[in-house]
Amino acid sequence: MKSQMSLPTHLGATAFCNIEHPAIRERAEALAQSADTPRATAQRVFAFVRDVIPFDATLDIWEQASETLGKRASDYCNKVNLQVALMRAGGIPARCHLVQVKKDVLEPFIPRFIYNRLPSPVGHFWCECHLDGRWIACETLLDEPLYLGMLRANLVTRDEIPTIDWDGENDLILFRPWIVSDEGPYPAFDDILASPLMSEAGMPPKILCKLFDPIVSLLSRRRTDSIRGR
Repeated sequence: MKSQMSLPTHLGATAFCNIEHPAIRERAEALAQSADTPRATAQRVFAFVRDVIPFDATLDIWEQASETLGKRASDYCNKVNLQVALMRAGGIPARCHLVQVKKDVLEPFIPRFIYNRLPSPVGHFWCECHLDGRWIACETLLDEPLYLGMLRANLVTRDEIPTIDWDGENDLILFRPWIVSDEGPYPAFDDILASPLMSEAGMPPKILCKLFDPIVSLLSRRRTDSIRGR
C-alpha cells in the first residue's frame, strides 16, 4: 500500500492531471462559484463528473483531464482523473485509491471478447478528497440512469450498491462488495499507470488500445445505453 504523501502533492499538476489548462480552471471556477464551503465545491465537482460525463468503457485510458472534459462520455479511469483535476483546481486536495475487484462486476459494460481476456481480479480505483482533516472516497462511476437501469435489470441490488449519491461526509465506494484486495492511495492517475499492477492487468499495448478503441467504445456505448433504457 502506498504511504500517504503530503497534502501539497495532492494539489499540484501532473502530465495527465493538467489542472493549469484553461478549460479545467474555467470549469473549476464555475463549479466553485455558488459553493460557500470546500465540501460544497467537492459535491458540485462530484455531481458534474458523475452526471455530465457518463461512463462508457473504452480502451483509450490515456486522456489528460482537459481532453476528458470535452467528451460526451468517457472511461472510469479518465473520469477519476478529471474529478481529481477539478478538485485540485478548486483548491481541494485529491488523490486516487486503487483496489482489485472481481471482474464479474464489469461484465455488463464490456464487450465479451475484451471481458474474456481480463484477469480476475482486475484493478479499479476512485477519487478521494481531503476535507476536514481526513480523506473521503467519492466515486462517480455510475450516473443515475445507468444505476437505475442496472437495478431494473437485476445486474446489481440495492444491498450491493445502496446509493450513488454522496453527502460530502461519508465514503462512497460503489463496488465495495466486489473488492478482493486494497492497494491503497496513489497521488495521481499517472502513478497508477506507472505501477506494476497496470502491466499485470492484461491491457494490450497502448498503440493497439488506441487503434481498436473506436469499436470497443461503440460496443460499450450500445450496452450502457441499453441499460439506461435509451
